[in-house]
Amino acid sequence: MMRHTILKALSLSFALMVLTACAACTANLGGRVQVAGKPVAGATVTLFTAGPAAPARLAEGKTDDQGAFKLKAKQAPKDSVLYVVAKGGTPKAASSKGANDALVLLSVLGSTPPKTVMVNEFTTLASVWTSAQFLEGEVLSGHPLGLRIAAGNVPNFVDLSTGGYGVTIQDALNSGQSPTMASFATLANVLAGALIQVKPDATSRFLAAATPRSGKAPADTLTALEGIARDPGHKPERLFELLEAFYPVPKGKNLRPTPFMPYLTWAPSAWVLPLRFSGGGLSAPGKMMVDSQGNLWAGDNFIVGFQNQDSLWAGNISKFAPNGRPLSPMTTGFTGGGLEGVGFGLAIDAGDNVWGTTYGSKSIFKFNNRGKPLSPPQGYNFDGQLGLMQGIIVTPNGDVWALDIEKSQVVYFPKGDPSKGKLLFQNKTGDPLKNPGHLFAPFHLAIDQQDRIWVSNALGDWVTRFPASDPSKVETFKVGLSPSGLAVDSQGNIWVTSRFGKSERGRKVLDEMLEAAKTGESIDVPLARAMYVQQAGPEGGLVTILRPDGSETPGSPVIGKGLAGPWAAVVDGNDHVWISNFTNPTAGIVELAGCRPEANPPGMKMGDPISPPGGYAGGGLQSQIDLAIDPAGNVWVGNNWNNFDAALGRVAEPLSTLGAGQGVVVFYGMAKPVCTPLIGPAREP
Repeated sequence: MMRHTILKALSLSFALMVLTACAACTANLGGRVQVAGKPVAGATVTLFTAGPAAPARLAEGKTDDQGAFKLKAKQAPKDSVLYVVAKGGTPKAASSKGANDALVLLSVLGSTPPKTVMVNEFTTLASVWTSAQFLEGEVLSGHPLGLRIAAGNVPNFVDLSTGGYGVTIQDALNSGQSPTMASFATLANVLAGALIQVKPDATSRFLAAATPRSGKAPADTLTALEGIARDPGHKPERLFELLEAFYPVPKGKNLRPTPFMPYLTWAPSAWVLPLRFSGGGLSAPGKMMVDSQGNLWAGDNFIVGFQNQDSLWAGNISKFAPNGRPLSPMTTGFTGGGLEGVGFGLAIDAGDNVWGTTYGSKSIFKFNNRGKPLSPPQGYNFDGQLGLMQGIIVTPNGDVWALDIEKSQVVYFPKGDPSKGKLLFQNKTGDPLKNPGHLFAPFHLAIDQQDRIWVSNALGDWVTRFPASDPSKVETFKVGLSPSGLAVDSQGNIWVTSRFGKSERGRKVLDEMLEAAKTGESIDVPLARAMYVQQAGPEGGLVTILRPDGSETPGSPVIGKGLAGPWAAVVDGNDHVWISNFTNPTAGIVELAGCRPEANPPGMKMGDPISPPGGYAGGGLQSQIDLAIDPAGNVWVGNNWNNFDAALGRVAEPLSTLGAGQGVVVFYGMAKPVCTPLIGPAREP
């Protein structure tokens, strides 16, 4: 009996092995290639699997007269990213003009492709913009997490089975609230016109219009689009002009005869395709961080649904998957552990635990990666000795440092152990309003490669530096008025954002903030009122660039160049520096050339703007506080506040819940990826 049981078990095991082996031997992938909604005949279709090395070719075939293809290939390794490239062929929309050798289209499918795959203009644009940091021509390669994140965002733009619009780009937050859908379709129209040669010279004109800063014109449409996606602010009007050239409005008509709707009416400032996401309790996101799996965590100023006054500085924390899907409870977010109102204090440690600071409960909290509080119900508050809390970081050796903006003191948890917590600078400055000393409303902090802590002082015009091993050795360095954000690049330079620059107007605003602090009122009212009306230039903010020795670099400070109300600074894997703007919603995010000449666009030096004059805009941006870069090179931006009157006072009832900013906005594939979570200076994966 036992022998029979063993033989039966072995037979079942063998059968399962055979089935598994067979499943791994071959797989069928069918689909179609289309341009302008019609088939492409005779195109060469190749299925690849992408990874850290060169992509592996799994199968290849040709499309038939109806643009259909069927591939039989070896099954790819589990969780690998599959993609399809279609080259050449004759678009039926222009069959009389013959084959187009410049035609190269793309569909990035992820690890589980649909049963039927479409390869067309929409799939190409979605795949290129999300995978921009991993593409060189038809070669897709990179670190696995980044590739998976990029592939997972393609369906936000396109339905891979039909080639039509995806769910997110059509939803209420994106379709009519942002120019992204129109930009996406405009690019698709111009691409289609080039591929079907709607004008005799359409293909060559498209490739010429996509020529990058290097001056070398691309040879095919895929390479052309990759260049646009990676440098979207470079002469965007050239491509837009082709919309009129390819599709003039017919006499007596109102609309252009384009294959796709909607389209732009005027040229964009940049060919960016940002999408906005919300849910998960998100309401006025302040500080944001990305964990080891590419999930975004955001600390919320407000609670969803409130009329803002009672809920300001009472919000919770929210979590989003790398594709923008909310992972925290839909309305409340994650709660507990002393969490009440996150400002600019959020950090993630090497174990993916989330640390944060609060205004509402004047404490420090800790959560695990599943959203469970690890801190006590009141948080870590040193028996009520903490004031309003702002910046917090985790250092490479596991220490946790946090800032008390109200009492100008520093919290230190050695190795992240609250039981050994210390209050530093306590009683060292006396009354911070009468004797500011070294710290004056400390706001944010960073650690450099020499294990030195740098601190911005919101009510001053300097940054403070001290060795992590000996906080008594304090130095200060002049910057602009009301410094906030800090970031350290790969060469140890410190990039500091100052909200009010060095203008007389800024000094008056700082005086108003000081007066508010003296009377026990919130400094946020004069701060926010002043920043909302700021414009980039002499009356706006600035960015100071300090060398490791504290001296300023050539080109510092950076003034104008889209820096209307600079707040946060983050560094990407190319050492480009990204700046948010907390001002009116017309201001975009700013990208500045970094410290490595070889990683900058041709002819640009450190501090030069790569982004257009007003920054990268669109996507439903509102007044921004923070940015975060994920392992795929996506730039996440938090819409912190929306209606300033509603945030700061009583307004008409229909506007009363609009103080909080709505959503996080993702700019796809625009930054060189970084390792997450960010602990210490940024570095490539």
